[in-house]
Amino acid sequence: MSKPNLLLIPGLLCDRRLWQAQVEALRHSAECVVADVAGRNTIAALATAAIAKMPPGPFAVAGLSMGGYVALEVVRQAAARVAGLALLDTTARPDSDQATADRQRMMKLAETDFDRVVNALLPKLLLPAHMRDAGLVATVKAMAKSTGAQAYCRQQEAIIGRVDSRPHLAKIACPTLVLCGREDTLTPLALHEEMANAIPGSRLVVAPQCGHLSPLEQPQFVSMNLVHWLSGLAR
Repeated sequence: MSKPNLLLIPGLLCDRRLWQAQVEALRHSAECVVADVAGRNTIAALATAAIAKMPPGPFAVAGLSMGGYVALEVVRQAAARVAGLALLDTTARPDSDQATADRQRMMKLAETDFDRVVNALLPKLLLPAHMRDAGLVATVKAMAKSTGAQAYCRQQEAIIGRVDSRPHLAKIACPTLVLCGREDTLTPLALHEEMANAIPGSRLVVAPQCGHLSPLEQPQFVSMNLVHWLSGLAR
């Protein structure tokens, strides 16, 4: 039996390195394609571009944080093709006024001092214990540097403009995994419970000792759960 095609969608300031451990771990379970999330300034355009990278036919999609917003939009745009959905450290809710104001402030700062933006974001992304992991911090900083200030601002525009996905959750008909880090402060567990309760037949799992970047912070746990989810699609 052929392996399913899997679209992996990174989050804000992340690239394919976010999913590196999963691409490696899933090589016998899926044909992985990592979306580029740097080139568009709306969630809809990011989703359209991501779908265009996929071979014809059905595929599964997994997204983290902003990638989760894009994954939900992929399901709306290509529901007939999406065989499975995995939502990691994300939310179905739209941006709050406060969050939008904070993003606009950081976008302004990014024009003059992008390093400060990245350094301010790091402790929100990683568990305090993982902030002491030099390799992990270096990976996150390298992804941010590769993305750059201009793409960061495009991504924030897309995030600010995202729709409320909650009304669409009950219509999701494919096997769905909802996963989050137990100590994720950006998108806490309650937001994942909300999604899992609304998506019929979905499965919620919580990664221990983990902040917002679960594929990097708990790579084996995330890979194991993605393998389990993918094996359910085969059935």
